[in-house]
Amino acid sequence: MTAEKATQEAPTGLRVNGWLLAVVRVGVAMMWIDNTSWKRPPDFGEGDPPSMLYRWTLMGVEHEVFGPYAWFLENIVLPNFTVFGWLVLIVEASLGAFLLVGLLTRAFAVVGMVQSVAIAMSTLNAPHEWYWAYLLMFLAHLALFATAAGRYVGLDGVLRPIWLPRDSRLARLLEKVS
Repeated sequence: MTAEKATQEAPTGLRVNGWLLAVVRVGVAMMWIDNTSWKRPPDFGEGDPPSMLYRWTLMGVEHEVFGPYAWFLENIVLPNFTVFGWLVLIVEASLGAFLLVGLLTRAFAVVGMVQSVAIAMSTLNAPHEWYWAYLLMFLAHLALFATAAGRYVGLDGVLRPIWLPRDSRLARLLEKVS
C-alpha cells in the first residue's frame, strides 16, 4: 500500500474508531444508569429480608474477599448505610450521566474503575457470581480512560478546543480529565 493510499484511508478509519469508542462509552454509561434502578432510597433494601444494595453489601461481609474491606463494610458502611446508599446512588448516576454525554470522561473512567473494584470486593466470592464481570467492567473503564473516549462524539471533544488555549489552572485540569 502506498503512503498516499494509507493517508486517504486513515480519516475514515479514525472516524469509525471514534464512533466505536462512543458506542462503548454509551454502553458503559447505560450499564451504570441501569444499575441505579436497584438502589432505591430511602432504605436501599435495608429491611427484613435484606434486598437490593443492602443485600449485596452484606455479601461483602458474609462472603469475604479481603479481610480489611469486609471489616470496613461491617463496622463503617453497614452502621451508616443510608449515607452509603445515597453516595453509591449519586456516584453511579453521575458515572452514567457523565459517560453518556462524554464529559470529563477520563475522570469518570477512573471513578468507574474504583467503583468496579469496590463492587468486586463485595461480591466476588458471592454464590453464583461470575468474577470475570468485574474484570471486564474495570477493563472497559481503563479503555475509556486510555482512549479519552469523550473526545469522540462527546462533550469533551466539543469543549477541549475552548479549554486548550486558556492559560488557567481550571482549563488545564479540565483538559487533563477530558
